[in-house]
Amino acid sequence: MALPRADWNYPTAIRFGAGRAGELPDACRTLGIERPLLVTDPALAEMAMVREALAASGAGLFCAIHPNPVGADVEAGLESWRNGNHDGVIAMGGGSALDVGKVIAFMSGQSRPVWDFEDREDWWTRADAGGIGPIVALPTTAGTGSEVGRAGVILDEEAGLKKIIFHPKMLPSIVILDPVLTVGLPPKVTAATGMDALSHCIEAYCAPGFHPMADGIAAEGTRLTHRWLVRATEEGSDLEARGNMLVAAAMGATAFQKGLGAMHALSHPIGAVAGTHHGLTNAVLMPYVLAFNRADAGERLARLAAYLGLANPSFDGFLDWVLDLRRRLGIPNTLGELGVSEDDIEKLAQMAEADPSAAGNPRRFDAAAARQVLESALAGRIQ
Repeated sequence: MALPRADWNYPTAIRFGAGRAGELPDACRTLGIERPLLVTDPALAEMAMVREALAASGAGLFCAIHPNPVGADVEAGLESWRNGNHDGVIAMGGGSALDVGKVIAFMSGQSRPVWDFEDREDWWTRADAGGIGPIVALPTTAGTGSEVGRAGVILDEEAGLKKIIFHPKMLPSIVILDPVLTVGLPPKVTAATGMDALSHCIEAYCAPGFHPMADGIAAEGTRLTHRWLVRATEEGSDLEARGNMLVAAAMGATAFQKGLGAMHALSHPIGAVAGTHHGLTNAVLMPYVLAFNRADAGERLARLAAYLGLANPSFDGFLDWVLDLRRRLGIPNTLGELGVSEDDIEKLAQMAEADPSAAGNPRRFDAAAARQVLESALAGRIQ
């Protein structure tokens, strides 16, 4: 089946289809960007796709980004912005590059420190909305969905915490979803980022509150992951699979405005403390969090299992599918395989309780609950 090309306007202007990265110059013109700063990571900066984007757009380049971005990355990017007199950002890459690019554009017109805009209460109202630079986003992984998100996750090294920097106008104005940009992604990264997309969909679907639109988007994102993730991992040049996973990732990030949950409340501090890959951490945690939430989310997950067409449309059937998917993708089974130890549990539990994502979990998720899940995930014990 040929991969379609389409333009959508939800939650922002999206151009979907193979080869549409070639429309980058037009996207910049549409937003009035004359002197763009292309923000990407060091590895991608050496690749042909970025060189072509730079040549086509006439952009400056900033690529000094850590795998888990830190505040200093944003400061260095702002220096590049000012030195080049830039007037817009092209954020190109995985979640790290997209997050840093968005935060640079956001901070380009602010006078307060970046941490003053953490996603707490109404802190976003402190910002000068008119000072936010326009953003074009081109994801090269299908996972975070940061291209349709209104926030960036940045590590505050002094505090030792990952912090979510939020503003509604941080949402990129134009997104280009081109599956060709994801073809070179290694299988392990394809699997880990795809599981990140799945975690967004599942946690949004299970979050408490009334948001039927987010529920519908999350359910379809889950179905697309069920249908296409293994194929995208095993057949990396398959544009149909790659394209559908790009859509699933964007759907997950669109849906999680409803909320996230314990997977993310734990993966944020684990990433901050142990430097783990965010998507892989979510993938390891997933069955343990699902088991913890069984009493409060079991009925919803049974409905989701039915929507996926699983042979056993129940909570147990859904959990079995997740476990089988992890095995097929080669996801580690325990946190110990990611370098987490029992000595880390107490610190991580306290950090998880304070993480904003904890509030979206369907079952109360305090430090005691976090300890329980961490202990299970270290022991490989699904309760």
